[in-house]
Amino acid sequence: MLGVVRIRKHERGLWFRHGDFQGVLAPGKYRLWSRLFSRKRDDIEVVSTLCTRLEHPLLDVLVQDPAVWDELTIVDLNEDQRALIWRDDRLAYIVGPGRHAFWKSPHALKIELFDVSQFELRHARIEAIVAHSDAPRWLTGLEVAPHEEVVLFRDGEPVRVLGQGRYVHWKGAGRLSWKSVDRREQIADVAGQEIITQDKVTLRVNLLVAYRVTDSLKATTVVSDFAQALYREAQLVLRAAVGTRTLDALLTDKEAAGRELAAALKERAAEFGVTVRSVGLRDVILPGEMKLILNRVIEAEKQAQADLIRRREETAAARSQANTARLLAENPMLARIKELELLGEILAGTRSTFVFGGGNIADQVRGLVSATPDGPAENTA
Repeated sequence: MLGVVRIRKHERGLWFRHGDFQGVLAPGKYRLWSRLFSRKRDDIEVVSTLCTRLEHPLLDVLVQDPAVWDELTIVDLNEDQRALIWRDDRLAYIVGPGRHAFWKSPHALKIELFDVSQFELRHARIEAIVAHSDAPRWLTGLEVAPHEEVVLFRDGEPVRVLGQGRYVHWKGAGRLSWKSVDRREQIADVAGQEIITQDKVTLRVNLLVAYRVTDSLKATTVVSDFAQALYREAQLVLRAAVGTRTLDALLTDKEAAGRELAAALKERAAEFGVTVRSVGLRDVILPGEMKLILNRVIEAEKQAQADLIRRREETAAARSQANTARLLAENPMLARIKELELLGEILAGTRSTFVFGGGNIADQVRGLVSATPDGPAENTA
């Protein structure tokens, strides 16, 4: 009695006899004696070619038959190789080390091999590659924003500084890590530093430092944390600048202290890739009792300044009066005019009518005024 095995156009048969591979059967109908089946003499495994990839436990045995290479594309990869398998111009598989077999029909295949020692994957269709489900297993990617740079490390050693864009690297080519560096201007607020001045006054000083990273490689390799390093250096130069000044010198010219701080801090920050844009003393906070003493000093200084101004004005007024008196003494006519001006000011608010006779008018007016000491002069005819 015969048994029939049908292999369709999108299928192939793997023929084994007594467990040994005999070959690949093309589409068609095959008759085998059932007696042979009952004895497990022959066995035909029917597999579909639509899934493209052939996964079989005896693949290493199958590829020993030269006829298999007519039906299958064999991709044999070592530890440093990866492959992209494109089926009908669409990415089907990303495969790593090992032997892989793909049916040549009914699909059109394209195989791309890559050496992971090149580290970075550059491809015209990178978006399709990173979107594939196999990508997380074999690839790692990162996005770099316009305002930042990324220092890429391989096995702990820096290999590249990455600017804006998307970067994709093969896994398995070393231990990957990276550090992101913000290239925008930033502000470090060094707050609440207690410092003793040269004249033994304890202050609390707040310092503002504007800075920008200009060398990302130095910023990530010379120091472990450039922001903390800058903060520490700002504390040190602040103590050095304030500790060598008296309280009066510091309060009088904070800008000079700021310039000294900036010069010292710029030199140190440049060693780890940071450029200091500006440095300023934001607040100088005195202890409570020192505030009271300082307020008394300021009050006394202002009072002394006011007294000095008052005395200066009094002296100027006396000098002016002396000059006027000398002019009047030397010029009788000018004295007479001055008397008339003063009489005009005195009588400005009266409504009296005066009739003068012959003689000195000024003497007559003085007589009228002296005759009415208790109020405005009355009408006189």
